[in-house]
Amino acid sequence: MRSVAVIGSGVIGLSVAREAARSGWHVTIHDDMQRGASWVAGGMLAPYSEAWPGEDELLQLGVDSLRIWRDGFIEDDVEGSVITARGSLTVAVDIADAAELRTMMDWLGGHGHAVAETANARDVEPLLAQNIRRGFTAPEELAVDNRKVLHVLTTECETLGVRWEPAVAGLQDVTADQIVIANGVGAAALADLPVRPVKGEVLRLRRRPGAMPPPTSVIRARVHGRQVYLVPREDGIVVGATQYEHGHDTAPAVAGVRDLLDDACAVLPCLGEYEFVECAAGLRPMTDDNLPLVGRIDDRTLVAAGHGRSGFLLAPWTARTINAVLDGGESPTVVDPRRFEKAHSQETR
Repeated sequence: MRSVAVIGSGVIGLSVAREAARSGWHVTIHDDMQRGASWVAGGMLAPYSEAWPGEDELLQLGVDSLRIWRDGFIEDDVEGSVITARGSLTVAVDIADAAELRTMMDWLGGHGHAVAETANARDVEPLLAQNIRRGFTAPEELAVDNRKVLHVLTTECETLGVRWEPAVAGLQDVTADQIVIANGVGAAALADLPVRPVKGEVLRLRRRPGAMPPPTSVIRARVHGRQVYLVPREDGIVVGATQYEHGHDTAPAVAGVRDLLDDACAVLPCLGEYEFVECAAGLRPMTDDNLPLVGRIDDRTLVAAGHGRSGFLLAPWTARTINAVLDGGESPTVVDPRRFEKAHSQETR
């Protein structure tokens, strides 16, 4: 039987491992079992509201992957639902924020992606602050409970016979026929890949007795130039996420937590009555062009890393693409893991 080793057990690694096992590969996951960015994530599947002019390829990848999610990438269960929200609402607090939203809406509309503008966002989410009016909805977007997704993928991998082994110091320690590097920011050290860590704090708030319920949609907001998202959970809400480069430091910073709480309550004042449950920081694996590295780098080694803020969204698409490459296919040029070195080579000729 053909064998493949997957380095990393976040949402990307687990998705790749499950897809390969379903296709008949003998799969081993190598991981240090430390909780990483996938454990901290908000779980938004939001290609439209995460989009920004100029990121055309990333938008299209996200739309394609959202379609796979909606086709049943994870079988949602009624009790303890994996999917925590259907649809998203993006809003602006001040005039400058509204101008940014207009830029997004015009760009999305110009690419044929319809989002619905609203002049009274409180008609969609009545608990929004009274000064918030402008926004747009993206009804196709979803949110998932990231930790439940990891549990489901882990359980399915075990059922399919996937084995877990300790992390490896180098690729030379792996005996499998093929290797998939899917360990996020760790990919940089493992194979000298152009992935850098970008830190982000995420808060978890729990609804207390007597407090207003969480929103039914994901709410993304621009608050005086800063971005904040509010993602419903069964018992509360996830608030995120700051974004700055600070090496491999994962200690939450007071300033980041303060800004998230201030902005969240400016958007949804009822959150002041919630219980503060958890604060954590994760490291997003970013690339210089914000596109992931997905494909082959040599005859034995493939990469599935550099997904930045889109790890959960792009997990299904990445798993299918890696599986196709394992079976002799090609990955799209825009996500070629060697594209930066190829560009450098052309520039120096």
